[in-house]
Amino acid sequence: MASNSITDILRVKELRQRILFTTLMLIIFRLGAAIPIPGININALKLYFMAQEGSGGIGITEYLDFFAGGAFTNFSVFMLGIMPYISTSIIMQLLVLVFPKLKKISEEEGGRKKIQRYTRYGTVLVCLIQSYVVTVYADQIPDAITMAKLPYTLIAMLTVTTGTMFLMWIGEQITQRGIGNGISLLIFAGIVARMPEAVITLIRGVREGQLNPVFVIIVLAMFVVIIALVVYEQQGQRKIPVHYAKRVVGRRMYGAQSTYIPFKINPSGVIPVIFASSILTFPIQIASSLGPEITWLARFSYWIRPNGVPYLIIYTLLIIFFAYFYTQVTLNPIEIARQIRENGGSIPGIRSEKMESHLTTILNRIVLPGALFLAFIAIIPSIVQRVFHFPAQVAMLMGGTSLLIMVGVDLDTMSQIEGHLRMHHHDGIVKKGRIRSRNL
Repeated sequence: MASNSITDILRVKELRQRILFTTLMLIIFRLGAAIPIPGININALKLYFMAQEGSGGIGITEYLDFFAGGAFTNFSVFMLGIMPYISTSIIMQLLVLVFPKLKKISEEEGGRKKIQRYTRYGTVLVCLIQSYVVTVYADQIPDAITMAKLPYTLIAMLTVTTGTMFLMWIGEQITQRGIGNGISLLIFAGIVARMPEAVITLIRGVREGQLNPVFVIIVLAMFVVIIALVVYEQQGQRKIPVHYAKRVVGRRMYGAQSTYIPFKINPSGVIPVIFASSILTFPIQIASSLGPEITWLARFSYWIRPNGVPYLIIYTLLIIFFAYFYTQVTLNPIEIARQIRENGGSIPGIRSEKMESHLTTILNRIVLPGALFLAFIAIIPSIVQRVFHFPAQVAMLMGGTSLLIMVGVDLDTMSQIEGHLRMHHHDGIVKKGRIRSRNL
């Protein structure tokens, strides 16, 4: 970012306030990630997780800690992160599509607020279930609990559930009063906060001879290429030409004009990756925590372990599913075609009654390769890192999932900053004045 761009950002009062507010909220999030829930022995936790790391058995715990921004192994008030809210939101969106009554409610005046309220109630229920599972998990760690089991269980469930609901509120406040998507930024902040530790682990592994320096250079080069591919794919779009005829509005006549509808090659952005990860987090946490007490859950926990073949297959299918699902929710071809007709527009070479099917066909052709590319980027680094035997915490933070989330959220936030600057007649945050898109 050029120095004059930073000056422009600081000069615009509204943008400056939004960025400062977002920064403050993210600082509160990181502080909360370090505050343990009452009744937990921090020293016992550190000893336990150090022993697990030495035995190579920290895979599932590291997976859960990855999305909680390091809060899970701290047993902090934010140890569940924002994932329960995301999971509940997905379930609610699916229910709206399946049940006509819920769909009718969502389309009524004030219906979206009702659905949002139902989502919050569902989030509380999911948090209570996951927080109880956490208490069972803590009971398996020697000397981790410093009070009686019943009081600890009640306090832990209340504290962790409140922590997630507070994170949900922070995310909504960032979206409304800050810059960027609040929920995505919380996940982004958690990933970035753990990167220094991963770099130290990587350097220590090379010094101690546990990692081959040549392999490290190859993998780092691969990540640079992946970031470039993700940026290229996120900026690619298909432009659908639309022609508007002359029309009279009131006493004024508007002349004919030609414009276009920009369909991104990946309309859903990084959302499918976050959704897929969120859906998988819930069963993995339950299976890993209750596994030692229930035999079949222990087998299931091993079967669905992160970076295992079943996990990668399910993860890929979920990414493709949510790419289609989110695109259909946000880009409805029927609604787009209706708006074009109401404004006297037409797509050249396409009859009016065929407009919906034409737009649907284009979206399907765009979404499939975009979803496959997204899934490929998400899983291929994990496979390569597994072959090169990278440490678990490094593999999780340098994997395709983290790169997709970081690049996607960063591009979205930059686009919003760009929009605010252009609205106040400034050049923007890139040299040529705008974030360029690839025309496909």
